[in-house]
Amino acid sequence: MPELPEVASLARQLDRELCGRRVAEVDVIQPRCLNVRPDEFGQLLVHARVNRVTSRGKWIFVDLEPEATLLLNLGMGGEALFHDKGELLPGNRQSAILFEDGSAFSQHFWWFGYVHAVKTVELASHTMTAALGLDPLDDAEFTLNAFEKILEQRKRSTIKTVLMDQKNIAGIGNVYIQDILFAAGLHPLRKTTDVTASERRALYAAIRSQLGHALELGGLVFEKDLYNQPGRFTEFLVGYREGKPCPICGTVVQKIKTGSTASFICPHCQT
Repeated sequence: MPELPEVASLARQLDRELCGRRVAEVDVIQPRCLNVRPDEFGQLLVHARVNRVTSRGKWIFVDLEPEATLLLNLGMGGEALFHDKGELLPGNRQSAILFEDGSAFSQHFWWFGYVHAVKTVELASHTMTAALGLDPLDDAEFTLNAFEKILEQRKRSTIKTVLMDQKNIAGIGNVYIQDILFAAGLHPLRKTTDVTASERRALYAAIRSQLGHALELGGLVFEKDLYNQPGRFTEFLVGYREGKPCPICGTVVQKIKTGSTASFICPHCQT
């Protein structure tokens, strides 16, 4: 499932590739991925010009002049691909945006995904994105003070639950949470109230460094970018390394149940 590094990397590519292009038509194969009827979707997008592309958490925001925003979420995985003029569109696509210069941007979801369109002035009422939490790679927004306030407000929850709640911090899922917690030396089932001040600082730094490093590499190797190329992130510290030695102490990495998800931990380094 794409998380912040993959989505942010894709948004950067889309911003470089699509800005200035004008929508000629929309091609909707599966209307259920939309938030409005196909005709309404087309009315919002056709003739609009791409102004910029950004991301927050697992969502991509395509700002379209004069008054629309295209919202994309790849769900459990899929492809969002750019196509040059004359290139055939994938037969398994759910939808595609066709531009006046002949290029196109197609979307395919493995399980579930969303391609939504709203008037930009109504963006705050889009329930699936309006409540997204802090962007952990935004220097001005995700400060240590802001992070500590989140932890203070959720003292009864486990630290893993708090970090994966998209209303707190947007973009962390069950993939990157593994090494974030390991780098901070925290067990995923630790109660937030038991995390010390020094551990909070270490956790804050781990979130920034782990996600930032993955973003620099374009995300995970089994996820594809705008040009159908894989990311370059391949090596986890403890994530998905059950039965292998911890890179710090050599203790065997364990896989444990943490609520509805699994976690990979070093039982010696993470307490």
